[in-house]
Amino acid sequence: MSALRWLIIAAIISAISACSKPPEQALPRGTRVLALGDSLTAGNGVLPTEAWPALLAANTGWEIINGGVSGDTSAGGLARLPELLDEHAPRLVFVSLGGNDMLRRVPQAETVANLNRILDLVQAKGAKAVLLATPKPSITGAVFSSLSAAEFYRPIADAHKIPLIENALPDVLSDTKLKVDALHPNVAGHILLTKKITEALKDIGYVR
Repeated sequence: MSALRWLIIAAIISAISACSKPPEQALPRGTRVLALGDSLTAGNGVLPTEAWPALLAANTGWEIINGGVSGDTSAGGLARLPELLDEHAPRLVFVSLGGNDMLRRVPQAETVANLNRILDLVQAKGAKAVLLATPKPSITGAVFSSLSAAEFYRPIADAHKIPLIENALPDVLSDTKLKVDALHPNVAGHILLTKKITEALKDIGYVR
């Protein structure tokens, strides 16, 4: 058998193995979860009870600590994280940072390094992590309602072997009817965002 044929067979086996990976175990009601993020997590423009962490808590029965801070960058999230992990000891951490880095033109390498360090800290505490991608700033995407996730999130998630919810935020923020301003979801946007996150968590296995 030729070497090329062996390579093709190996690639097929690898793809099948990846697709057949067993889902994560469902997290029961009362599980403590941390949502680490910026204004998209904090719920800028809506009430705290209308932001996606509160809505997701209502859907799942989890105890979700909203660790969103408006205007925060990946560096700010990294600085705040150790205290949050020590105080709350979450079993699962959502990481949704990087949007303000892009808006402020922080070097991408710095953002990537911060996000990697954040995930290192989470995993060192024995917690699970889920990465939520933020859309890259794009005039064309905004005009044509077709924002897409920044490309650097996928390699980070792959490197840490964690799930990436890639399209939830870009899809919501692409629709002007779902936004309270140019950057933030309104109440309807947070409801749809929660639905998309919940569906992704079902695929991952954390929600049944």
